[in-house]
Amino acid sequence: MAIMRLWHGKVSIEKADEYQKFMVDRAAPDYGSVDGLLKLYFQRRNEGAVAHFLLVTMWKSMEAIEKFAGAQPELAKYYAEDEDFLLEKEEYVTMYNVFHEK
Repeated sequence: MAIMRLWHGKVSIEKADEYQKFMVDRAAPDYGSVDGLLKLYFQRRNEGAVAHFLLVTMWKSMEAIEKFAGAQPELAKYYAEDEDFLLEKEEYVTMYNVFHEK
């Protein structure tokens, strides 16, 4: 079955709309260019002065994730533009093997 990969980031609420646009315009096409990406969910939750972004991607295999993220797929992948938005950079993503889907 598939592998689910989750990444979380925090952005100040003032920059959240701009970051959301960046994610759709820049990150989504990058993810989508990788053979083996099955599904992509970009999510946002505002909490006071901070917007939380959760990226959930579904991949065909670990090899597909490595095509996107590199030889250490458990490490988060960042873009140069992230420096302008993120309040901190989480080092790791979380991955789960999907054992049932409906």
